[in-house]
Parts: sequence; C-alpha cells; structure tokens
Amino acid sequence: MAAPQTPLQSTGLDSRLRDAGLFLRQAFRTFRATGAVAPSSRALGHALARFVDEREDPGAPLSIMEGGAGTGAVSRVIVEHMRKGDTLDLVESNPEFAGHLAELLATDPELSAAADSATVHQALVTDLGPDRSYDVIVSGLPFANFTAEEVREILEYYFSVLRPGGHLSLFGYLYTKQVKAVIAPREDYLRQARSSWVVEEWVNRYGIGTERVMANIPPAWIHHLRKPAAD
Repeated sequence: MAAPQTPLQSTGLDSRLRDAGLFLRQAFRTFRATGAVAPSSRALGHALARFVDEREDPGAPLSIMEGGAGTGAVSRVIVEHMRKGDTLDLVESNPEFAGHLAELLATDPELSAAADSATVHQALVTDLGPDRSYDVIVSGLPFANFTAEEVREILEYYFSVLRPGGHLSLFGYLYTKQVKAVIAPREDYLRQARSSWVVEEWVNRYGIGTERVMANIPPAWIHHLRKPAAD
C-alpha cells in the first residue's frame, strides 16, 4: 500500500495538475505561441537550470530571466537551484499563463519560496527594454513556430541584456523538422527550417554544449550558449 501523501505533497500535486490542465487548454487555443503538447518535465528543467548551479563566483547572486515561462514547470526547478540574493524575471506573453504564474508565486509551495525575489512580466521578451542585465537566461520560447526574423530578433535581444560571460540555455524538440518534412505543408516546413538555421548560426558562434533530454514529452534538445567575456 502506498504511503499517504502529506498535505504539502498533495498541494504540490494538485498545483501541477492545475498547471497541466491550463497548459493543455492554452496549447489547443494558441499552439503557435505555446509550441508544445505538455508542460516541460523536471528533467528538462534541471538541464536548463545548469548555469544557475554552475557559477563562476559561488558567492555572487545571479540575475536570471526565464523567457516563455508558461505555467511554471521549469520555473519551479529554477527556484530550487536559486540561492540567497538571486533574482528571477518570469516573462510570459500569454495573459492566462502570466496571471497563473503571479498566483503561483503567492500560493504554490515551491514557487512561493521565491515570492520576494521573482517578478512576473506579461510581455514579449523583446518588449522588456534594454535597461536590464542578466547572468543567466533560460528560454522556453517555441522557436520552431516562429519566423527566422522573429528568432533573430529574440536572440539579439537576449544577448543585448546578457552580461559578458553570461549564459543562455534554450531548447526545442527532437525530430520535429524531420516530421514536418513528411507531413507539413511545404511553406510550414521551410519556415521552420529557416528558423533552425538562425539558431544554428548562434550555436556555432556562441555554443558551449548541447544535451538531449529523453525524459520529456516530446524528447528535447538543449543548447547552452555563452556570451564572450569581452567582445
């Protein structure tokens, strides 16, 4: 017989189930902006939060941004890796998701640990403005659903607000381009191919590592990029 859940465990499970329900409803309505069929797994979250752990100066606080925070699946894991003095900007353009994130910061047993150091921004990441500076950026934006011009604009913005020596971790899903080559309209396939070429350009210039995370639906890849310490 399974051990009974504690109130904290039960609350956390209930919260994740609500997250998943909201995510699926919004994914059905706005798939281009959501770009996934299920919330990100904890395994993917831990891989994306790598550079919240791996710090050049363990005593220095980090300024962190999560672009495309969704319903907070990766946000929860980032918060687990944060240390005293760290700050987190959760950026989400979908008003339903943004409102949900704000509520979670007040009520969720995991995210509320960062209530005093995290801020929700209902905005496109490129609308945050230039007067910001981050040590770590985690991007959950669905680049495969964007045009090449949109991807380039976002990556240029990320690097404009990333401090020298800072890290950007972004992800996408394995085999989507191959699947679209078979089943998608030609223009849709070509749009994704052009977007992936932009990502590859930035990875070739700034990439420091690539990972595969099979424990996710669907399986994902992650690219880690580093802004040069001195341009």
